[in-house]
Amino acid sequence: MAQPEFIDARGPRFSAGITTAVLVFALFTRLDVLIFWQLAVFAVAAFYSMPMSPYGILYRKVIQPRLKGPAPLESSKPPRFAQLVGFGFVLVATIGALTHTWTLFTVATAACIFAAFLNSAFDYCLGCKVYLLGVKLATPKH
Repeated sequence: MAQPEFIDARGPRFSAGITTAVLVFALFTRLDVLIFWQLAVFAVAAFYSMPMSPYGILYRKVIQPRLKGPAPLESSKPPRFAQLVGFGFVLVATIGALTHTWTLFTVATAACIFAAFLNSAFDYCLGCKVYLLGVKLATPKH
């Protein structure tokens, strides 16, 4: 079994802040390119590697070197699951944008903004909590 990838626990919060800003701007401008961009960012983070996503690279190259002390590490599994959930919501928003179904676009984008804002402002990751609950429910009781 492969060892889990560990990441700086502060990185997902930074990424959530950028995600919040991008999606709020996309919501109010209806710029398809912003939704496509965020979909690509979520895809890289969820399916490949969080540190290799555009926001992960920005965090590692610009922000992390300026932080003091050792980086608190965490397993990437819960945040990657959260990125997968974000990918799903933004995929729905993309479909809404492409079909000009603005209610679908608005609801899916707003839900993703809510989750990203909770993470960036309060360090509360909804997707991570769902992942951990799923692990707990899937773990056999003895």
